[in-house]
This record gives sequence, C-alpha cells and structure tokens, in this order.
Amino acid sequence: MATVIRGGHVITLAGKNYFPGFVAFDDEGTIIAVGPDGGEQDVVGPGGIGPDVVGPDAGGRQVVPEGPVRSQPVVVIDARGKLILPGFIDAHCHLGIVEEGAPIEGDDLNETSDPLTPHLQALDGINLADPAFADALRGGVTTVCVLPGSANIVGGQAVIMKTAGPLAERVVRNNAAVKAALGENPKRVYKERKKAPITRMASAALLREALARAREYGRRRSETAGEPSKAPEIDLRWEALQPLLVRQVPLRLHAHRADDLLTGLRIIREYGLQAVLEHCTEGHLIADELAQAGVPAVVGPSLVNRAKVEMREITAATAGILHAAGVLVALMTDHPVIPIQYLPLCAGLAVRHGMDEETALRAISLHAARILGLEASVGSLEAGKAADVVLWDGHPFDVRSTVSQVWIKGRVVYSAPK
Repeated sequence: MATVIRGGHVITLAGKNYFPGFVAFDDEGTIIAVGPDGGEQDVVGPGGIGPDVVGPDAGGRQVVPEGPVRSQPVVVIDARGKLILPGFIDAHCHLGIVEEGAPIEGDDLNETSDPLTPHLQALDGINLADPAFADALRGGVTTVCVLPGSANIVGGQAVIMKTAGPLAERVVRNNAAVKAALGENPKRVYKERKKAPITRMASAALLREALARAREYGRRRSETAGEPSKAPEIDLRWEALQPLLVRQVPLRLHAHRADDLLTGLRIIREYGLQAVLEHCTEGHLIADELAQAGVPAVVGPSLVNRAKVEMREITAATAGILHAAGVLVALMTDHPVIPIQYLPLCAGLAVRHGMDEETALRAISLHAARILGLEASVGSLEAGKAADVVLWDGHPFDVRSTVSQVWIKGRVVYSAPK
C-alpha cells in the first residue's frame, strides 16, 4: 500500500527542505516523491487527496488515487505540526550483542581467548529480542552498524542491519567491515592473561602480523588456484581478511589517543587499506593530519566521563572540529555506553559545542550512510531511496521531542502510544 505523509516540515538532509511538504513512497518501500505540499497531487492525481480524507491524527486515511500509483491504495498521513526526517543511523554500536538487562548471559561482545579473531561475526552474537531494538525506534534510529568489541587487536566482522522489520530482511550487509583496536583495551585484557599484547608496540606488531599473514595466505591461495593438492589449508582467520586486503570492506579501527590514531594511519597506509577511525577522542588535537589522511571518523561516545586514561581529552567539540578540518564525520552512541535512543542528543550536544545543526543531523544520517557505503539507499529523503522515515512531534535535538511514527522500507514499525 502506497503512503503519502503530508503537511509537516520535511527535512530531507539532501540540501532542500519543505515547510509544509510531503513524502510519498510506494508499497515496495521506495520513496517516489518528496516536495512542497500540493505536489503530492502529481503522485496520486488531481482530486485523489483532499482535506476530507485526512484525519487529525497520524493514523492516516485510505483514499482512491487517480495518478501514477492508482493501481494501489494510498494511505494519507496528516503530519501537520510535525517534522518528517529520514531514519537515523548509528554507525557504531553493540546493539543486541550486549543485551539490556542481561549483563552476563547477554554479553557476547569480546572473545578474549585470542587477540586475533578476524573470522568471528557479530551477527552470530546478536539477540534480536534485545529490548534495546525497540528503544532505537523510539529514538528514530532505523539502521545500525553492530561491531565486535575492542578487547582484541582484530575482533571480527561487523554487520549492518535494520532495527525492526521482518527477520529475513533485517540484515542489510553482513561482514561489512573488520573491527580492529589499538590502545588501552587490548593491553589491559592480555596483560592480565600474561600474553601479548602488553605494550602499544606489540599491539601494532600483531596487527601488522595479521595483515601480512593474510596477504601471504591470499597470495598462496591465488597461485594454487585449480591445484587443490598444492593449496594451503583453509584458515578461516585469514580468509576473513581477504576482502579487507582488496579494499572491498574497511578496517574499523578503534583508537582514542592521538598517538594510537597516528599509528593506525601508518598501518593503513602500509597496507593500502580502506579504513574508518572509531572514537577518535583526541582527534581534535591532530585534526589537520586526519584530514590530510582522508580517512573518515565515527566520533564518540561523548556523553561519558573520563573513565580511562585515554579519555582525558574527551570533548563534544571533537566532531565539529574534525568536520571543519575536512574530515567526513559520523557520530556514535557506542550502545550500551550511551543508550541508543539518545543518538539525537549526541548530535545536539555536538551543536552546542560548535557544529552547525544541519551537519549534526547529517552526522547521524547521510554522513553515517556514506561511511557505511549506504548513501545510495538511506540517509536522506530522496526519490529512489528506501522509505526509512520518522515522524517527530518536535525537533530531534529538543529533549522534549518524541517520535510519533517510524517506517522502515515503507512498513510502519513503531507508533507512539496514544
């Protein structure tokens, strides 16, 4: 069933907003038109929509269209007094892999039996029954990238998924990135086990070793293609790194301190990797260097205290400083560090500390989509993109605002209680 949401303030995040405006999407969940109020008549035909068929609430009314979508019924949603935005994207979280209310049984974040576990898949540890998925909808978050934790030098494979919808359609892209970590976490975890890495030197060396072994493994597999008797034994660890080495997926590198960020950049250059810097807590101290490197950053979490030594320089200004320097920036909750429903508040805090409002909104939508390689399908309200649409009763950066309704791929997945 096609849907037209009209009468609200449409913030497309694609460079043009409409007040009042409309968003229309078809029964396959694809946006077919966005524009000023009245333009929806071009979608459903003259006389297809009138005031008499639009209810005062967000529930919508069914009409018989006479335009290009006349072969299907149309639901009309009255969005007067509301804001219409694209679904938000949390580019770095641990939703479902660290379950709400299950601190032991529901914690599948880190496999600390070995510092090199590139073959582990975050998807295998996610519980879709985690109540935090419902929290995400209440915060307007429709797409997430779930990563393994940062205890290991190489922690495993990330997955990009929707926060609701039919189970068979939730996964957008599995094995979407390789998670790696430098800094305090691997040192602390493996020092307790009396095994490497115990120093930053060993951390960098182990990451280089993993990449070198994977590259050699790939070379030998390629040279012996068609000669099974000569091929090396299959090693799932090094198989998992092959897409990374040919730049099909990025390295998502956890690093807080400036020195760890610079070490990461050296390794990224040495192996010619596509990469994204995660957390980037001291990124504002080396903003020009990061901009020159041309590597995107997913910044945060910023609504936390200085819980670790490497968090001493934490500030919510980092994202704005990096953006001003020319770095492509997204924001994260690092859920459960910050509950996922507060992603808009993280962006609002960035505005308070210098980032402009439009850029902050894009940091949790279009810019996050670009970093995840999804900008063709999500992140803004544009014809041809997936109908991940959120209806707000106020601006998302206002703490009083709440989500009225959420659509993912054109399906209603959340409606606020009356």
